[in-house]
Amino acid sequence: MRRVPLYAALLAYVVFLAFPLLWLLSTALKTPQEMALTSPTWIPGEPTLANFTDAFGEQDLVGAALRSLVVALASSLLTVLISLPAAYSMARYRSLVSRIAIGWVLVSQVFPFILIIIPLFLIMRDLELVNTLPGLVAVHVTFTLPFALWMLQGYVRAVPRELEEAASVDGASRLRAIVSVVAPLLAPGVVATLLFAFISSWNEFMFALVFLQDPDVMTLPLTLVRFTGPEGVARLGPLAAASLMATIPSLIFFAIIQRRLKSGLMAGAVKG
Repeated sequence: MRRVPLYAALLAYVVFLAFPLLWLLSTALKTPQEMALTSPTWIPGEPTLANFTDAFGEQDLVGAALRSLVVALASSLLTVLISLPAAYSMARYRSLVSRIAIGWVLVSQVFPFILIIIPLFLIMRDLELVNTLPGLVAVHVTFTLPFALWMLQGYVRAVPRELEEAASVDGASRLRAIVSVVAPLLAPGVVATLLFAFISSWNEFMFALVFLQDPDVMTLPLTLVRFTGPEGVARLGPLAAASLMATIPSLIFFAIIQRRLKSGLMAGAVKG
């Protein structure tokens, strides 16, 4: 009985978090007449899949999802590949330069992203990467790299130096010690960073809006904006259905690596 208030609070918190997704599902299953009612209904009176059919018929959701998946996977992998060796160097070789670099990484997160859009656009235009997926991947890496670098260097600092020294005593080179000893211990942090970069790239809208104008290369967030009527009013039914479909890849990706993510966050909280 002592745990009843705790479980009740946890249940209320889960319902609070799941409410937007449940309301999105309810809206996607409603008819236009039911959505037009002055008093909204929680459960659809006559559930219908017409909104899903209209969503896939009006826009190329599958192609947009594939493009978003390619951009998210490429940007998240590149972010980890670039930030991991840099984070190791910053954590292991402590100097004035590394301290300034860490401080600059934190300072760079203070500036609003709207300030860097125009310089990035000019750079991408000169490189002829505007309206291309590789250009968007490069922008997303630039966007996620500072936080990933800051997070990973914290995980590297949590790994004791003595483990590498013990490996070197046994005859292992520094590279062998990093690959065989340090890298497995950094797996939770790498997975957490990978998840952060993937979800940030998957949901990113502002940079995609600026750098992509051709419908054939638009990502999923841009495609969702196109569910509007002749007067610019959003068509809630198809938009809710398309938005619900857009959340599925993130949920699947999170479900696959949730154990690694949880262990990584717990390790960071205890060791930090």
